[in-house]
Amino acid sequence: MPILRLAIPTPLRSLFDYLPPAQMSPAEIAALQPGCRLRVNFGRRQLQGYLIEVATSSELPASALKEAGELLDTEALLTPTLLQLCLWAADYYQHPPGEVLELAFPPGLRDGKPHQPPGAASWTLSQRGKGLPEGALGRSPRQAEALQLLQQGGAVAGTVFREMGISTAILRQLEQKGLAERCILPPAAMAPQPGPGLALNPDQAAAVSGILADYGSFASHLLEGVTGSGKTEVYLQLITHCLQQGQQALVLIPEIGLTPQTLERFRSRFGQGIVVLHSGLNATERYAAWEAARTGAAGIVIGTRSAIFTSLQRPGLIIVDEEHDSSFKQQDGFRYSARDLAVKRAQIEDCTVVLGSATPALETLHNALQGRYGHQQLTLRAGSGELPAIAAIDVRKQELQGGMSAALRDAVRGTLEAGHQVLLFLNRRGYAPTLQCHDCGWIAQCRACDARMTVHRRQRRLRCHHCTAGEGLPNQCPQCHGNRLLTNGLGTEQTEDVLRLQFGAWPVHRVDSDSMQSRGAMQALVDEVGTGQPCILLGTQMLTKGHHFPGVNLVAVIDADALLFSADFRGEERMAQLLTQVAGRAGRAGDAGRVLLQTHYPDHPVMLAMLRDSYAAQARRMLEQRQQSGMPPCGRLLLLRTDSADATTGEAFLGALRRKAQDRLPAGCQLIGPLPSPLQRRAGKFRSQLLLAATDVRQAQQAARLLVAEATQLPARNGLNWSIDVDPLDLG
Repeated sequence: MPILRLAIPTPLRSLFDYLPPAQMSPAEIAALQPGCRLRVNFGRRQLQGYLIEVATSSELPASALKEAGELLDTEALLTPTLLQLCLWAADYYQHPPGEVLELAFPPGLRDGKPHQPPGAASWTLSQRGKGLPEGALGRSPRQAEALQLLQQGGAVAGTVFREMGISTAILRQLEQKGLAERCILPPAAMAPQPGPGLALNPDQAAAVSGILADYGSFASHLLEGVTGSGKTEVYLQLITHCLQQGQQALVLIPEIGLTPQTLERFRSRFGQGIVVLHSGLNATERYAAWEAARTGAAGIVIGTRSAIFTSLQRPGLIIVDEEHDSSFKQQDGFRYSARDLAVKRAQIEDCTVVLGSATPALETLHNALQGRYGHQQLTLRAGSGELPAIAAIDVRKQELQGGMSAALRDAVRGTLEAGHQVLLFLNRRGYAPTLQCHDCGWIAQCRACDARMTVHRRQRRLRCHHCTAGEGLPNQCPQCHGNRLLTNGLGTEQTEDVLRLQFGAWPVHRVDSDSMQSRGAMQALVDEVGTGQPCILLGTQMLTKGHHFPGVNLVAVIDADALLFSADFRGEERMAQLLTQVAGRAGRAGDAGRVLLQTHYPDHPVMLAMLRDSYAAQARRMLEQRQQSGMPPCGRLLLLRTDSADATTGEAFLGALRRKAQDRLPAGCQLIGPLPSPLQRRAGKFRSQLLLAATDVRQAQQAARLLVAEATQLPARNGLNWSIDVDPLDLG
């Protein structure tokens, strides 16, 4: 008896067996392909299942098996290799396979809607309609207008009618009269047409040659290039080669905000045949891009993290730009790393993957130094750009205005008067991180988190940056009713006010998630700054993610100390990456420019290393420290988290889990905890964690399976939820 083994999007980490639909013949059952969707009854709900295999037996008796419902796809919409990637990811990250497979489909298909063939929904004349003379339907002017358009153009896309103000209701009236009928207009040819590339310098040429030497089979390469070294041109020439082989290229970028810039650069080189995939698209746009990638109509697919699960008909090249960026790691739900899955997908697809960064993650650099990845290095800036000089400003005992010392203010003014642009980095949005009563000492705390509320003076709001909580800005202290409320600390809004007061002759642009909320806001800013007119850019790390501002001559970090002290073992790595990326915005064209770091600790070893050494030198020193401590990438970590309504339930759950699993863990594994999370209460829930350290990936995977199996058997009381994070980036 054939058994349909399905992945169903539920929190259960297993596959489910069903009998084939009663109406299916043996031949139809035999023709089923893994990756097809079926509608099934699951408990009291009707859900969508994804076929994994047609098996010959089940562990359950036939009497216990239900029949699957409607078959939604006559052919698989996922390639076998993508299905293999999804199942591998579900096992590696210990996540329910049905929820992983959902990511490989656009929203409409996840909801069980029928698959539409590629092309635009269109209208054409019926046989009866073709017999009507011109000028017919004169008594119905809008119908006559639609008819005339169909008589002139054959099949006409629905979007054309909408642009002319002709509604679908008018077209349906023609359909009811038997004069028009629906059809699908095949998509226009989208083959990219590569334009001529730029002349490569010796480093770039060597990188392209080194990567292409392995092209045609699985190979991973780290492209390590200083900021402004021309990594994008290397990508473009590799993509040109990929397209010439008749294959598709997938390019992953860390942020939606980079999409307009990246797309403009790619379209200027390749013209058409490019689609983008990210969460900012509506359902229709996302479906069209997914279908173009799946059918091979699009030669180049550019997307953020989840685009790694996009079906490709002819994959040849995968590029992960700014591969070190934490945005590639999903921090909730299915906690996967798109960078690591890119490498695994390239292995499954037998193609080339390139991981590019000026500040590669220590995991990636370790693999390159161990010989697992090819290592291509760009040590010089492309064109006339030179690396900027970095200096520290000791702000001890100095008067600060908006967080800026007199020396920094003078440097800003001098740069603007010389006709250049200034970039100021402050990684705290809002006006101030703390609101305090001067009379009684009360501090505005989030009611749902162990965190202080941030003052947003523009909105007259207090907001928690750890959850969605917010409230109006009080006029008096709620505890003593005093009216002397002080704002302590610094945020981008406060510094912006000072900048506008002191440098009012020049434009000031604040760039953070509050000011860049509207669609197209970042692109409008890039276009304005791209004119090269003197201005000040003030922002958070949104400004550091690969943006090219050729007019910026001075970069300053207003509070470098905010990055200096971290309880996380990755703190120094993140600081070095962030400061190097910020510094890299200076001097990308013409003059080398300069970088100033304001600090109260100019003699701190990490600060001295930033001033003295390149990121490459710092990274190799940090790798030696990780080797000594056994921390990633020289070891592996797993993190089990709980959240519950009270502080004791989560720790009790993890304590019971530790007792059940401790003696059965593989040799070389060590459990730490359970302990409260560093931010114990978040969004009204108390969080606890249990950390597992392992010496290698095989031990970590064995331990992950054991811990998940045992945790699944434990009772989750008082609304407790638990999750596992394999290779966690955030230990808080």
